[in-house]
Amino acid sequence: MSTPRTLLGILTPSSNTSLEPLTSALCATAPGVSAHFARFPVTEISLKPLALGQFDDEKILAAARLLADAKVQCIGWSGTSSGWLGLEADRILCRRIEDATGIPATTSTLALKEIMEKTARTTLGLVTPYLDDVQAKILSNFASERMQCIAERHLGICVNFDFSEVSEAQLSEMVATVAAAKPDAITTFCTNLKAAHLAEAWEAAYGIAIYDTVSTVVWKMLRMQGYDTTQIKGWGSLFTEVQ
Repeated sequence: MSTPRTLLGILTPSSNTSLEPLTSALCATAPGVSAHFARFPVTEISLKPLALGQFDDEKILAAARLLADAKVQCIGWSGTSSGWLGLEADRILCRRIEDATGIPATTSTLALKEIMEKTARTTLGLVTPYLDDVQAKILSNFASERMQCIAERHLGICVNFDFSEVSEAQLSEMVATVAAAKPDAITTFCTNLKAAHLAEAWEAAYGIAIYDTVSTVVWKMLRMQGYDTTQIKGWGSLFTEVQ
C-alpha cells in the first residue's frame, strides 16, 4: 500500500534562496511529505513604510490562493515578519488565509511560541541578521508574549537576499555567543539563514534546544495533519521530542 501524501504549501519571500532547499531537504526525510512554494515580493527588512508594506495581507493571500490550486492540506508562512510586526499580525493572517482558501494555516513565529509553551521554556537566545531597530522590536514583542530573550546577536543587514550569504561559520559563532548565557532555547530567527540543518550539531555542542524558523513552521504543519514527526531524524530535537 502506498504512503498517503502530505502536501505542505509554503509561502516564501521572493528574494529568499534558503528556505526552499532546506524545507525540501527536511521533507525528504519524512515519508509521503512534499513541500510546494508560492512567492510574494519581499526584498528589504526594515521598519521603513515601504518595507513594512511588503507584508500587506492581500499580497500574501494572492500567493496562498495559488497554493490552494495544488490542493495542499496546510499553508505555512515561512517567515518571521510578526517578530517586528507583532504576533497578532500572524494570527490575523492565518484567519484570513483560512477564510480565503478553506485551508488551515500557521506561521514560523506562531509555531515557535507554541513550541516554547509545550516545552515550558521561557528564555531564549535570539540570533538574526536584522537591523538594530528591527531586533529591538522583536525583543519587545517576544517579551510581551512571555518569551524573554536573555541573549541576542544580530548582524545589521537589511537586504533580504544578503541574509542567505551569511556563512555557517558566522552563524555558529553567533549561536555560541548566545549559548554562553544558557537560555532555555535558541532560535535562529530568519528563514533566509542557512541554519536549520545545523540544529542537531549545535544542540550536541551546547545542550540547548535549537528552534530554527524554517523548521518550526514545518513541524507545526505536520502536527496539524497528525503526522508522526518522530520519523524525522537529523534536524534537531524539535521533531523527535516536541509532541
